[in-house]
Amino acid sequence: MLLTNQHVNPHKWVEKYADYLYLYAITRIRDEEQARDLVQETFLAALERVDKFEGKSTERTWLTAILKNKIIDVYRKKSSGLINNDISEAGNEQEVFFEDDGHWTREHQPVAFGIENYDPLYHKEFNRVLQNCMQKLPALWMAVFTMKHMDDEATDTICAELKVSSANFWVIIHRAKLNLRACLQKNWI
Repeated sequence: MLLTNQHVNPHKWVEKYADYLYLYAITRIRDEEQARDLVQETFLAALERVDKFEGKSTERTWLTAILKNKIIDVYRKKSSGLINNDISEAGNEQEVFFEDDGHWTREHQPVAFGIENYDPLYHKEFNRVLQNCMQKLPALWMAVFTMKHMDDEATDTICAELKVSSANFWVIIHRAKLNLRACLQKNWI
């Protein structure tokens, strides 16, 4: 059912959507205070633009889109001023992790994480370890990885939003995955 401005009820937003929006924010920001602030800012921004809500989506979807843009702003602020990674350094990393034929070196080849079978408790613990590992990534790497693999954003969108080149994007994704894998192997396996 599509909503119209007459059906928007800002008085119910906190009751209906605060928990959902907080969980959305905390899984991407991992800072409780900042996540709460972002949810409040989302409600305020939505209230200021309630007359522009066309009802083409649900209130929850509309509020989530506003929150998502606020999270991207946080990513931008955290990554601004960081020196973009030198792509030539990626070639040196390749030599450490991969053979000339492209296969993993024996020392760095992936090890099974043991998450092939779904077990809710096991899965919850794995997600906690993964989130802790993600927090160890540099801000720009975490932003790129989160937007790509949690939010399923297109590469072009991520590059435009975070002001990184396509080549740099792929270097960042590669390095983030390698770092996450190493962290998971150390803390999970």
